[in-house]
Amino acid sequence: MVYTRDHEWLEFSDSEVVIGITQHAQEQLGDVVFVELPDIGDELMQGEEAVVIESVKAAGEIAAPLTGTVVAVNESLVDAPELLNSDPEVEGWILKLTSTVDVEMSDFMDQSQYQEFIRNGE
Repeated sequence: MVYTRDHEWLEFSDSEVVIGITQHAQEQLGDVVFVELPDIGDELMQGEEAVVIESVKAAGEIAAPLTGTVVAVNESLVDAPELLNSDPEVEGWILKLTSTVDVEMSDFMDQSQYQEFIRNGE
């Protein structure tokens, strides 16, 4: 698992990338009450809005951390958006992409780098 500066986690498998928000991100959001997911087949560009999340504190979007095609979304989040609070890094995964560009792993942080990033108040 690797992490972004936008507090997303990514887990790479053979041909797919699973994406979600980190424990830190869900703590900052507060209780999540609504999630709007992309459609399967959507083409996302890195940095483009991919998901809308509304919480009791704020509404915001998750930008695609890489360019790719949506191949799956976590439909459970539609009826149970609180999964993003209770289990953001397992049951609360958000979407799966197939990357359409070469991924530069140096763009992401490992767990120790991400923890340092949080400690520094980023």
